[in-house]
Amino acid sequence: MKTSDFFFELPDELIAQYPPEKRGQSRLMLLDRLTGNRSYRMVEDLPEILSGPDFRGKDGGLPLLVFNNSKVRKARVVGTALNTGAKVEFLLVEPTPHSPLPTPHSSIWKALTKRAKRKKPGNVYVFFDNDGAEIAKAEITVGEGDFRHLAFDRVIDDDWLDRYGHIPLPPYIKRQDAPSDSERYQTVYASAYGSSAAPTAGLHFTNGLLERINASGIESVFITLHVGLGTFLPVRSGNIEDHVMHREHFSIDDKAAQKIETAKAAGRKIMAIGTTSARAMESAWDDGKIKRGEGATSIFIYPGYKFKVADALFTNFHTPESTLLMLVSAFAGRELILESYAEAIAQGCRFFSYGDAMLIM
Repeated sequence: MKTSDFFFELPDELIAQYPPEKRGQSRLMLLDRLTGNRSYRMVEDLPEILSGPDFRGKDGGLPLLVFNNSKVRKARVVGTALNTGAKVEFLLVEPTPHSPLPTPHSSIWKALTKRAKRKKPGNVYVFFDNDGAEIAKAEITVGEGDFRHLAFDRVIDDDWLDRYGHIPLPPYIKRQDAPSDSERYQTVYASAYGSSAAPTAGLHFTNGLLERINASGIESVFITLHVGLGTFLPVRSGNIEDHVMHREHFSIDDKAAQKIETAKAAGRKIMAIGTTSARAMESAWDDGKIKRGEGATSIFIYPGYKFKVADALFTNFHTPESTLLMLVSAFAGRELILESYAEAIAQGCRFFSYGDAMLIM
């Protein structure tokens, strides 16, 4: 299967550069993957939609919603090259605790950077705050492909990043991050730091909407998949089967696992809130059970894959030729998804992270 099979043209004006004025005020395409029927509602209508007959299980029970509670790090940092004075941006993907540290009070991070081949081991970068004071210094110790290992002269943790880092907005958002992005590019239920990008389907949910869903008798559970390069790196191979996914870490506790297993056994529908929730569940499912605890996955879901857990998928409109588009195409069929995307474009729907949503049932 060719990567180009998942290409579509999208007008630039439909790429959402900002979130809606109020969280949750987004359009929602309802897509029946069996009939191909499509209709439009608003995200705030979800309690009514999910209480309807289309989402009742074999036993008449209401669906179980599975959310990803990973929290986005302010993982984008800008340093100044000591030898040239050039500004260089790094995306800190994950700490490497098993690497030997230069001193006890230091950190090594695996980082993604543009034109990585020019960043050689031994290169040093200095980081400054808004007042021009030095806040850290780092040296490249290892280079591997697009990645560089940065050895910092002090501990770089989530507290440091929250103070000095920037929200890692995707490259199709053509602006610098604003103070409001610290809130809006984060789900209201985020609790576990670790993501390099937001699990964007969850951005539509407000505390009020979650309360209304709960009041409707619809259960929700929270699992964790830290969004990393496996989710958002582009597919560079011509054949999708040649693409290798990067590993991402996930965690499912016993309470969530029990609820998923119980709902599945009763014939109730399992609704994944976002592709990351779907990938975590599919990775953890083993012979009718969810594996508890910590795990890692490099699962690549594309057409031909048979879903074992998710019966419905709430998601955003994704970028052309991306692994995310391939996953939703596996769930509903490539032709139907591309046809639905074409209609969404004609309807003026907003695309990508800050855009509108679709519910595939």
